[in-house]
Amino acid sequence: MLGGILQAAGGLGLFLLGMSVMTDGLKSMADERLRTALARTTKGPIRGAFTGALATAVLQSSSATTVMAVGFVHAGLLTFSQSLGIIFGANIGTTLKGWLIALIGFKLQLGQILLPVVFVGMLFRLTSRGRVAATGTALAGFGLIFVGIDVLQDGMAAFEGIVTPDNFPSATVGGRLLLVLIGVAFTVVTQSSSAGVAAALTAVHTQAISLNQAAAMVIGMDLGTTVTAAMATIGGNVQARRTGLAHVVYNAMTAVGAFILLTPYLSTVDIAFPGACATEPELVLVGFHSGFNALGVIVILPFTTQFARLIIRLFPERGNPLTRHLDSSLLGSPEIAIQAARATLRDIIESAFGELVRRIDSPIARREAQPLTDAELAVDQTRDYLQRLRIDSQQPAWLTEYLRSVHILDHLRRVIVRAGSTLRLKHTRADAELSAMTDELLSAVEILFEAADGVTPEQASQIFQINSRLKQTMRDYRRLTMRRTAAGELDTQTALCRMDTARWLSRLVHHAMRIAEHSVDQPEVATADDKPQ
Repeated sequence: MLGGILQAAGGLGLFLLGMSVMTDGLKSMADERLRTALARTTKGPIRGAFTGALATAVLQSSSATTVMAVGFVHAGLLTFSQSLGIIFGANIGTTLKGWLIALIGFKLQLGQILLPVVFVGMLFRLTSRGRVAATGTALAGFGLIFVGIDVLQDGMAAFEGIVTPDNFPSATVGGRLLLVLIGVAFTVVTQSSSAGVAAALTAVHTQAISLNQAAAMVIGMDLGTTVTAAMATIGGNVQARRTGLAHVVYNAMTAVGAFILLTPYLSTVDIAFPGACATEPELVLVGFHSGFNALGVIVILPFTTQFARLIIRLFPERGNPLTRHLDSSLLGSPEIAIQAARATLRDIIESAFGELVRRIDSPIARREAQPLTDAELAVDQTRDYLQRLRIDSQQPAWLTEYLRSVHILDHLRRVIVRAGSTLRLKHTRADAELSAMTDELLSAVEILFEAADGVTPEQASQIFQINSRLKQTMRDYRRLTMRRTAAGELDTQTALCRMDTARWLSRLVHHAMRIAEHSVDQPEVATADDKPQ
């Protein structure tokens, strides 16, 4: 008895070790590509669900996929609504492991066969680097999973006739609820719903528990997997907490649906495939696991928008909205932290230039102009955030992005200061020439607004051309104003104010141009004669 308990525990431990090792290897092999794919292919809930399922199938961990989605929401690479598709799909992807165990693990007894694979994988890991070492790690982990299944199965066999379905709660409503709670507790302890499913499959295979009991426990294991994602949101921003809460709420809804459908499902299988529940209980169990997760996704996808609104209502935005992407927990991943800073910069750009445009177009806004407190604080907080970030010198691409972010911050600070110049704002429509120059500024700002998802080289070039025209127009305007003053058409004070406003407009366009250049993914388009002002 004691030997069986120790062997079963050891088998489960080997399974968990194999899962961890394989996931680490797969993440090392596909980490950057997977991050890029997740960020680029989740623009709609259906595509997001497909991507989430695929990513979980690759990583073999729904928790890893969900935590990654939380990190992307932190960084502003995904909106909260876009992350929902990943969460929905991750629940489907995680069921793949159950099919592998049921179809291959029990049928072929691969534990002994894959022991050499563990050895070869570790040789690759110890003697190689880069992707070869990561591939070896993944192979070793894959082999350990099935070695663990064999050991777990042998350990459970020792309980045959001792541990029976009669030792577990019955198939009543209360009994099933208790089994669900057991499943939740098992996943919380092991931090892996896959381990729980593997244990449930093994228990069914050795007839330690019935199919009915195992199905109820699997429902609880699916619900228990939300704990990891919820923990990943601790200390996070509102968007990330919404993502974690959405995972919990969605899995809870799916669990309720699965609980209701359990009896009809088993009855349908008995009718459609007589004897399957007795002869192939493992396949029926994984079919139930995949089925209720797939059905949950199908039901929720048409209501993704409404679901997102519900979660947003439960977690309203608080604090400075411009810094919602900045999160200290991301500083350990420089590439995501920089993306968070860039998302914050985009928000500050829209806020600062949006307020500037409003004050130009509205005399009331000019009279009631207040300091851009949120934008100023956001600039300071983003600067502090970047100062805490440490970029590896072996990652020149991220170092370049870091420096570009610092340049954008510098120009944004100047824009914010100049946006508070009420006197200059008052003169932007003082005459036809100043009005035309103001329109040039508004055109540059409009291009910046159009480039919310990233400035293209063409857009940066357009703003550069506006800047070049405006600098020449300003010089011509200064000469024209001086002639008007000499001719007595303008008094000196008015002339000085208007020339100062012209130079102010030129500087604002210059800052817009420099922001655009540092936001584009291509080399800067500025020429040598463009000097900072």
